[in-house]
Amino acid sequence: MRLIISEKANAARKIASFLAEGRVKDGKHRSVPYHSFEWKGEECVSVGLKGHVLNPEYPEEYSNWQKVEPRELIDARILKSVSEKGVAEAIKSLAKKADRIVIATDFDREGELIGVEALTLALDANPKLVDNVERARFSALTRGEVTRAFEDLVEVSHELAAAGEARQDIDLIWGATLTRWVSRAVKRYGSAFLSVGRVQSPTLVLIAERELERRAFVPEPYWEIEALLENDERFTARHAAGRFKEEDAARAAHANLTDEAVVTNVEQRSASRPAPAPFNTTAFLSAAANLGIGPSRAARIAEDLYTEGYISYPRTDNTVYPESLDLREVVDFLRGVEGVAPYAEKLFGQKSFTPTRGRRQTTDHPPIYPTGPARKGELRDDQWKIYQLVVRRFLATLSGPAQTLRTTLRFESGGEPLIARGTVLTDEGWLGVYPYGRRPDEELPALEEGQRVRLVEAEVLSKQTQPPGRYGQGRLVRVMEDLGLGTKATRPAIIQNLYDRGYIHGDPIVPTETGMAVARALKQFASEIASHEMTAELERSMDAISEGRVEKESVVDASREVLRRVYDNLTNQEEKFADIVWEGIRGDETLGPCPVCGRNLKIRRNRKSGKRFAGCEGYPECRTTFPLPQKGDIIPLGTLCDACGAPEIKVIGKRRPWTTCINMDCPKKRERERGEEQSGESAEERLEKSTT
Repeated sequence: MRLIISEKANAARKIASFLAEGRVKDGKHRSVPYHSFEWKGEECVSVGLKGHVLNPEYPEEYSNWQKVEPRELIDARILKSVSEKGVAEAIKSLAKKADRIVIATDFDREGELIGVEALTLALDANPKLVDNVERARFSALTRGEVTRAFEDLVEVSHELAAAGEARQDIDLIWGATLTRWVSRAVKRYGSAFLSVGRVQSPTLVLIAERELERRAFVPEPYWEIEALLENDERFTARHAAGRFKEEDAARAAHANLTDEAVVTNVEQRSASRPAPAPFNTTAFLSAAANLGIGPSRAARIAEDLYTEGYISYPRTDNTVYPESLDLREVVDFLRGVEGVAPYAEKLFGQKSFTPTRGRRQTTDHPPIYPTGPARKGELRDDQWKIYQLVVRRFLATLSGPAQTLRTTLRFESGGEPLIARGTVLTDEGWLGVYPYGRRPDEELPALEEGQRVRLVEAEVLSKQTQPPGRYGQGRLVRVMEDLGLGTKATRPAIIQNLYDRGYIHGDPIVPTETGMAVARALKQFASEIASHEMTAELERSMDAISEGRVEKESVVDASREVLRRVYDNLTNQEEKFADIVWEGIRGDETLGPCPVCGRNLKIRRNRKSGKRFAGCEGYPECRTTFPLPQKGDIIPLGTLCDACGAPEIKVIGKRRPWTTCINMDCPKKRERERGEEQSGESAEERLEKSTT
C-alpha cells in the first residue's frame, strides 16, 4: 500500500479524487479522515495533516517564567513534541500497513519541514519504509498538476526541511529568552507579557522610527493660488509658481489677476501605462491591503482558495510565468467567470499572448494565477474579492498597455502665469479588467493659443508641509521584503502579532506608546535584535542550509553566541530598560485631561470587582471617574470629543475596532442612542456595543 501524506484534509481528498482510477472509499482513524483508492493498479491511502505535527519546545523544568533564569534557555535542549496527537496516531497506524510513502505537502521550506515531521512519525512506526520515500511537488491543486507531480516523483529535500527547522529553533531561542527577560524586567506576566522576536522586533523598530520622524517633523507654511476658469465649462487652474513661501508674495500675485485669462500655450502628450507584472506573494498582499484586506487575512484566504483548487500556490517569489503554463487554457475557463467573462472572451480571440514579466524569476512555483473557475455563490464575500483580484491581475498581465492623453494649458492673467493639467484615458488596455489602479479622467476644454476665458474667481490657499506618511500594511510588507525581514510565508503573521500584542493599531499603522518604548529600549540596549541586518544575515544562512552549503547546527550555534552577547548587555542595563518601557506603558494608560481639574485621567481597576474605569490622578482631591468598556484593548487617541470635550479612545477587540469618547452622557452618544431606539435596536444590543 502507498501512503500519501498532504498538508491538509481537503488537499488529501482532492489528491485522491484526481488520481483514483475507480471509486474512492472514505474512512477514518478515530476522527482523522483518509481516502482509499487504486492508482496504476496499486492500493493507495491519502491522508491530510493539520499543519505541523511536531513543535519545538523546552522541557517542562523550564516552564516557570519567574523561577527560571532566562539565560538558561539559550543552551537548553529543544524537544519536538506532538502537537496533533490524533493526526500523529493516524499517520503511525496507516504507516504500519504501507510499503511506500509519498510526501505531498506544500513545496516550500515550511511544507518540506511539515512533510519530514510526518515522515519521522511514519518511520518510527515502520522503519522498513526508509528506502521507499518519495516526494510529490506541485504548485496547484488541479488534476493536471497533481497527476504530473505523481508521474514525476522526486526525493524529499532534508536540507530544505533543515532550513525550516533552523528557523523554528532560532525563533524559539531568541523569542523565549528575550520575551521572558523583558517581561521579567518590567514585571509583566500572564496575558500582559511583552513579546520580543527575531523578526517582530526590527519590524516594530521600523514602525517606531517612522513615528519619531513624524513627531520631529516641523511643518512649514506655504501658500497656493487656485483659480476657477470658465469657457463653455468650468475647470481649475493654479498659479504656475506652485508653492509661495511668503504669504505677501502670494497675496500680491493674487491681486494682479484680472477677470479673464489668455491661453499662451497648449501642449498634449500621449503616454503609455504598461500592464502590471504577475503576482508574487508580496505584490499580492500589498494589492489585497489596498482593498482593505490585511496581509494576515489575505494570506489565509489565499491558502483556502489554493486548497480548494481555485488559485495556484500563494507563497512564491516568482514574477515570470513558466513556459509550461498553458495561458490559453486558463483564459478559456475564465470565459465563464462572472465579472470578467466578456474580457476573457475578447482575449481568447487573440492568436497568441505576450505576458508581462517581473524582475524575479524562480523555479519553485509560478506566480499566483487562477487554476479553476469559481461562482460567486460558492465563496464568501472576502474570498470572492480575493479570487477576483487574482483573476483580474492574471488577465491584466496578458493585456496591452493603457494609453493616456495628458493636456497642459498655460494662461496669463494680469501678468501672472496660470497652469491647468488634465489626463484622460484614450485606450483602456489592461485597465479594462484591472480597475484597482484606475484614476478618474481629468478633462480640460479644447482651447487654442490666444483664446480668452473668463476667470470666475481665485483664492489664496494657506497650507502646510506634511510629515512622512505612516506605513500601511501593504507598504510594510514590501519594506520587510526589501530589508530581508521574514519570509513571504511569515510576514503577515509577524505584522498580526504586533497588533495582537498591543504594540500597534490602525491602518495606516500607528504604534502605541508601549510599542514605541519597547522599540526604543531594544534599539538602545539590544541593537542586534532591533536591527534588520542580523535578521537578513540569518535569512541568508537559511538559504545556505537549504542548498547544503552549511549545517543547521552551526547556524543555530552561531545564533546562540550572538544572543549571549545581547543578553549580557541587557542584564547590565535592566533598570534603565525597564524605566523606558514603563514610561510607554504609563503613556498608554493616560487617556487625556480631566474635565474637572485638568490633571490626567488614567485607566484604573476596582480593587474588588477588577473592572476598569477612568479615574483622575488627582484622587482623592478630585474624584472624577468615567466607566470604560470591559472588553478589548483601549488605545488613547490624544483627541477630545467635539461635542463634550471628553478624551476619545479606540477600543480594539474581537469585533471591528470602534472609536468613542469616555463620557456616557455625551450629547452625541445620546443622539445616536435615540436613533438606534427608533431603528428598533434593543437596549441589550446597545449595552453590548458599549462594552465590547
